[in-house]
Amino acid sequence: MEGADLAAEVATTEPYVVPAVGEKKFTVAAVDLGIKGMTAQRMAQRGIEVHVLPANATVDDVYAVGPDGVFFSNGPGDPATADHPVSVVRAVLERGTPLFGICFGNQILGRALGFGTYKLKYGHRGINQPVRDRATGKVEITSHNHGFAVDAPLDKVSDTPFGRAEVSHVCLNDNVVEGLRLLDKPAFSVQYHPEAAAGPHDAAYLFDHFVNLMEGQRA
Repeated sequence: MEGADLAAEVATTEPYVVPAVGEKKFTVAAVDLGIKGMTAQRMAQRGIEVHVLPANATVDDVYAVGPDGVFFSNGPGDPATADHPVSVVRAVLERGTPLFGICFGNQILGRALGFGTYKLKYGHRGINQPVRDRATGKVEITSHNHGFAVDAPLDKVSDTPFGRAEVSHVCLNDNVVEGLRLLDKPAFSVQYHPEAAAGPHDAAYLFDHFVNLMEGQRA
């Protein structure tokens, strides 16, 4: 899997829209790196109209939909090969648009901030993986399916080209980074799957946090 560039092989080739359920409150550009259908549904349930874009979407493509927020999905492959989505994330961060990443999207955000990535000796697979939210101390039971991780320091706030960043979540089994949060920009990501259809659903609140970031930008 090291060196494999696979996202474009599983992503949509044409943009499509998942309409908001009920009243439309926000528009999100979701870059498909291997997105799950349930991810767009979780957002649609919160009044978000989701414009799903191909993995090779440009910054202009992203902003052509008039997004209130930008989402980067899960997907396969080595994040070290994902130079194009990394460049798009950096452009989004420069503009200050709220950003949320899941799984591969977490690794892409990590690279955009200047952190490295590496292949895990033992990948994280399956449900019921314990992850600690370092801000609250809460332990979430989560769904995982990844073989790579972000190499970011657990014990300090890091200075990045986009302000301060910190590790927000950590796996209790092996101390692997499970989330990142910017302190000076409205951007965050997690390595696991809060959209998991079959559960656990402990982390579904992260979609609400994304909504809160978008509301904050409007205020």
